[in-house]
Amino acid sequence: MNFYSVPPRRNIPRRIGLIFLLTTLLSGCDLFPFLASEVTTNPVQYVEVIATANPEGTATSTPFQPQPPTATPLPSPTPLVTATPKPTKRPTETPWVNNAELPEGQRKILILGSDSRGDGGFRTDVILLLILNPQQGTASAVSFPRDLLVNIPGIGQDRINTAMVYGGFSLLASTFETNFGVRPDGYVLTDFSGFKDIVNSLDGINVDAASSLTDKCDLPQANWDGYCTVEPGSINMDGATALWYVRARHTTSDFDRTRREQEVLRGIFDKLLSLDAVSRVPELYDLYRKNVEISLSLNDVASLITMAPQLAESGRIRRYAIGPGQVWDYIVPGSGARVLLQNEPAIRSIIYEALTP
Repeated sequence: MNFYSVPPRRNIPRRIGLIFLLTTLLSGCDLFPFLASEVTTNPVQYVEVIATANPEGTATSTPFQPQPPTATPLPSPTPLVTATPKPTKRPTETPWVNNAELPEGQRKILILGSDSRGDGGFRTDVILLLILNPQQGTASAVSFPRDLLVNIPGIGQDRINTAMVYGGFSLLASTFETNFGVRPDGYVLTDFSGFKDIVNSLDGINVDAASSLTDKCDLPQANWDGYCTVEPGSINMDGATALWYVRARHTTSDFDRTRREQEVLRGIFDKLLSLDAVSRVPELYDLYRKNVEISLSLNDVASLITMAPQLAESGRIRRYAIGPGQVWDYIVPGSGARVLLQNEPAIRSIIYEALTP
């Protein structure tokens, strides 16, 4: 199927620095790990809602529709829930990281996408934990929904996508350690503009869409009513189209957005491989750092890049997503904020499986 899009440019722009972001993410540190197989969920049949939930409330089958990201600067965030919930006893049958034998040399990196539009305010609406096992040549990735309610150390309870607003990567890493038992080693962060530049610098990408999508758009290919449509199949997308595809939110949920993000990242990875960008990492690293925020050194990147050929093989990558089976929709009393409550044992079971061989 073809998407009604503007034909991609035939000449690759010289802003190759941005190619390195995806080379780093998709080849070694990568964004592509969760593109290699179907999303795996394995919820534990155990329900335990945190203390603020209404015990008389009923579940809804309607997909959670998060509020759209805001471009307003966030000078002084306020946590949704300041009281810390009473600790609850974990069921003995739930495995946990403290008891796991982790592979030697394992690296854990957060891939983050902000909703910044250059006005100073942002939230990390894309949160992907990449778990790399260099000695085994394997990797796992776990996607987290942006509206997951977590305990942010020293702040209280708020959405996971606000942790960096409160205290940068250090606080986000501590938030992961507090809630999920794993502390990331580093991160890579890009925004809307950087994402579009990356796709355009590759002269567009081919995306294998698994499902149809019709949603509002502000693109040249929009129909008379302001909607764009994608049908299942291989679709050629430029930067603006790819950004619309991963962010479309009027007719779908955050969980479906995770699938579409993965499809686009696979398209980027495939294009990078065709351009042999992996071999140009040293050349691109300095240029890349001008456009994307990264905590990894060139040596870190170079050592992880060597995993690319192995990770391209089938079965080398496992991908997971925190989805409907691991959360509940919830409205915070007083503020009316919509969030996702954790089914803690179910989430920890997924993370445990992703961390262990």
